[in-house]
Order: sequence, then C-alpha cells, then structure tokens
Amino acid sequence: MYIRGSKWNMQKKRRRISPFRVIVAVLVIGVLIYFDRMIAPTIPAIFSSTPTPTRAPESFITDAQKLEADGKYAQAISTYNQAVQADPRNPASYLALAKLNIYTNNYPDAIKNAENALMLNNNNDTALALLGWAYGLSGDYLQATEKINEAIAINKDNAAAYAYLTEVYVYEMQAGQGPIDILDLARAASRTAVELAPNSLETHRSRGFLLNYTSNYEEAVTEFEAAIAINKYIADLHLQLGNNYRATLQYDKAINEYGMATSLNPSDPMPPTLISRTYFTNGDYAKAIQYAETAVSLAPSDPTLHGNLGLIYWKNKQYLDAVDQLRLAVRGGTTADGVAVTGLELDYNRIGEYYQTYGLALAKTNQCGEALQIAQAVAAGLRNDDVAQYNAQEVIIMCEALAKQGVADLPTATAFVTQEPAVTLTATPAP
Repeated sequence: MYIRGSKWNMQKKRRRISPFRVIVAVLVIGVLIYFDRMIAPTIPAIFSSTPTPTRAPESFITDAQKLEADGKYAQAISTYNQAVQADPRNPASYLALAKLNIYTNNYPDAIKNAENALMLNNNNDTALALLGWAYGLSGDYLQATEKINEAIAINKDNAAAYAYLTEVYVYEMQAGQGPIDILDLARAASRTAVELAPNSLETHRSRGFLLNYTSNYEEAVTEFEAAIAINKYIADLHLQLGNNYRATLQYDKAINEYGMATSLNPSDPMPPTLISRTYFTNGDYAKAIQYAETAVSLAPSDPTLHGNLGLIYWKNKQYLDAVDQLRLAVRGGTTADGVAVTGLELDYNRIGEYYQTYGLALAKTNQCGEALQIAQAVAAGLRNDDVAQYNAQEVIIMCEALAKQGVADLPTATAFVTQEPAVTLTATPAP
C-alpha cells in the first residue's frame, strides 16, 4: 500500500551486500583477535614497573668473596649484606661478615653477625669461636673465653678456636686480669693451635701476640710476617709487626708497617700515633708532631692523643702548646673546634707521664698555681714511682725559684704541697 503524497514507502528495497566489504571486515576482525592474543600481553601497562629477574643469593656471595680476596673489605661487607637480604637463612654469609667486621675493627657488628649465625644453628662451633674472639677484642674476656671454650667442646679440632683463645688470654694479661696460671693457659692453647694448623693465619697471628707479650720480639716478627704473607689486607697485623720491628730497633721497617696500616684503615688514629712515637724515639720531633697532629685530627675527643702530642711539644720546647694539649689530657675540656674531651685519671703508666709533664710545662710557663696542684697530686698518687717523685719535686723547685725571683706571687712550694690536693685524682695501684 502506498500513501499518496508521502515520500515514505512501507516496503523497503533490500540492498545487495558487497563481497569486498565482507572480506575487509573479516580481515579486520582477524587482525584484532591476533593483536589481542599475541601482541597486547607483551606490552607493559602504563605506569607499571618493569619486572626484573631476581638475583641468586649465591651470586652475591661469589662477588663478595672476590672483593674480600682483593682486600676491598668495605665493598665485600656491603655485598655480603646483600647476600643476607637475599637469603637470610645462610649462616655462611653471617660468618664471613663477622670475620670481616673483626678485620675492620667493628666488633659490635661482628658480635651481631656471629649471633645471627648461631640463631640458625646454636651448635655452630665456627660461629661460637668468632663470637668469643669478638668479645675478647671488645674487652669482655669472661664472655670471650666462655664462648670459645663452648666451640672447642663441640669441635676439639677447631684450630682457629685455640688461636682465638690464645689471643684473648694475651689481651686479658695485658689488662692485668685473669687467673694466676693464665700464661700457662695461653701457651697450652697456642701449642694446640700449632699442632692442629701450624700454617694457618690464625695460628701465626695468635702466636705473634703471645711472643710479643713475653718479649720474644724477634720470634714475634717471624710470626706476624708469616701471617701477613697469608693475608696482607688486615691493618692490625701491620700494626703488630710494626710494634715488634720497633722493639727490635728496626725503626724504618716499623714506620713502613704503620704506613701500610694507615693505607688499609685511614680513619684509625693508631697508625699515625705509633709513627709519631717512633719519630719521637729517633729524636725527629718535627715529624713526630706532624703525625701526632694527624692522629688528633682523626679522633679529637680522645684524651690520650692530646697527651701524646703534648709530650712531643714539651720535648720540642713548645711549652705553651704542650700545656694546651696536656691540659686536655689531664683535666679535659673543649678543643678549639668545640669537641669535648674527658680528662684521664692518674695511673702509673703513660697517663702518669702526661701528669708529670703537664706539671713541668705549667711551671716552665710560670703557671705555678696549677703546677703545684699537679705536683701534689703526682707526689701523692704515684708514691711508688721514683721518676714521678723526682718530677713532682722538680716542679716545686722551679716554682720556688720563680717565687724568689718575684716572678710568681705564691706561698712557698713546700707549704703548698702539704695542703689537700686541689684536684681530685685517683691512682691505679702500682704493679
């Protein structure tokens, strides 16, 4: 039916579908399906991180071992820590870290890493031995011997444990501690280490410490040289060899070893301090001062370093400089750079020398009020030291002479010394 006058026809004419269009549509659909299934999955999502393969923990250990073999201990420690993060259940990483921590004088971390290894296996004799060694180096001799003996109880053939025990006994003897037969115990432990592993670094090292303690310096030189031939990257081995060269009057060799220690551990003030003392012994005070000043710059809060520098200034007749440094060592105070220093208590060893020299330097610079206080403290506190008594009396004589000249307005020195000390000091009992 048609509606007149209308353009609309209720019966539409059917159009023919073009075969070409059908083919094109099929191709487009195929391409879309292929892209969706094959291409799209390989394209990273926008703003998402690109996945990276997980590195095997063993590769960190391999890299760390190479760094360790090259003496790059700081980098080796960092890489071993990465190994720990990748595999915290591997005790080998903790043990390697503990030993390197000891080699680099970081004893708290050595204790921590040895304990971490023990958490994985409390019967690990290597971990117990290292833990004891670290405790010994930290000055905790009771814990040290206990842990090392536990290691030996687990494995009586652990040569390193006997070597560490020898070394700890030496530290204990140097501190004036331990049982009456401690020297015999140290010798027995050393003999066992030699029997089990005569050519190991630990055996040579510990035997060197023992020989040095018993004043067998030439033999100690041989042992430390052997230890360094095995591992030349441990700073304190060079320090010990240097000390024994110095004891055998081989000063050039001693300075060279101290220099090696400095190159391995530039932040340690001990090597330049020992170099300064060696030059001091040789009478080369200018070089001694140079190295002593370097040591102070590395650890300005250490009063012993100020005392060492003050002694050299005194010997070089730089009396005012000596007073400044020795005052920091004896009384404490603040450095020119604002670093706080705690004064040292009087004792019969090197600190006593700081006090005596401080008194002399004060008298030499006409500061007799304080000089006589120091002389009084030395006379009372170091009664069994003839040299100290002589120096205390010398301060009194110097100040009396100044008073007679009218340079110093002081009571007679003898009267002054009979009064109570103006400085409160304690003396270590005479050995």
